[in-house]
Amino acid sequence: MAPSTPPPEPNNQISRTDALNYWNSIPATVNGMLGGFPQISRTDLRGSLNFIAKLRRLAPVSSSQSGPLIRGVDCGAGIGRVTAGVLSKVCGVLDIVEPVEKFAKEVRSANLLGEGKIDELYVVSLQDWVPREKYDLIWNQWCLGHLTDEELVQYLGRCKEAVKGGGWIVVKENMSTDPEGKDIFDEVDSSVTRTEEKYRGLFEGAGLRIVKTEVQSGFPKKLFPVRFYALQPG
Repeated sequence: MAPSTPPPEPNNQISRTDALNYWNSIPATVNGMLGGFPQISRTDLRGSLNFIAKLRRLAPVSSSQSGPLIRGVDCGAGIGRVTAGVLSKVCGVLDIVEPVEKFAKEVRSANLLGEGKIDELYVVSLQDWVPREKYDLIWNQWCLGHLTDEELVQYLGRCKEAVKGGGWIVVKENMSTDPEGKDIFDEVDSSVTRTEEKYRGLFEGAGLRIVKTEVQSGFPKKLFPVRFYALQPG
């Protein structure tokens, strides 16, 4: 009997086309963005605001601790849930990166645009986004699983060049719970849930160091654990 062929590595199964097809089939709602768990949104937003507050107490940038950061960017912003609920409260001006056009339309129609909070809106994949500005805060949440390891290192390298001195690149992502310590591929949305060890290696490969990390609290136990990383060059 011939030996069975081992399944491909999760990283090698990622398809940008399949991911975009999936997200284009999802309604542009909070329920759609959160995979059927809209009830976690308030806890998620509060956790993110608390994490940013802790960062600013460590090393405030661009302003006093109480004033807004000058410029931030929400990468993989979806319909702007985090843009409105977190980043607009801590940044004076925001840019948006979102590859799905119908989600970008939701951001365009939001009050934040009329209030002048949003400057540039880039309808482009993270793999193809080349920052043109310098940012105090580059926010990445529940989107990096759609990038291969190589694409992620390259993307983070571009972010490293775009973050201001003393600013932060924040990653907020699910963590793998595989009992063998492996990444997990999700064929539904063509994404990978990585281990903490994998993320740490990719950050190092991009020339970034972790200045703070913690786990989001208050989520249902049946969901993946979610971890914050605040990164800076070095």
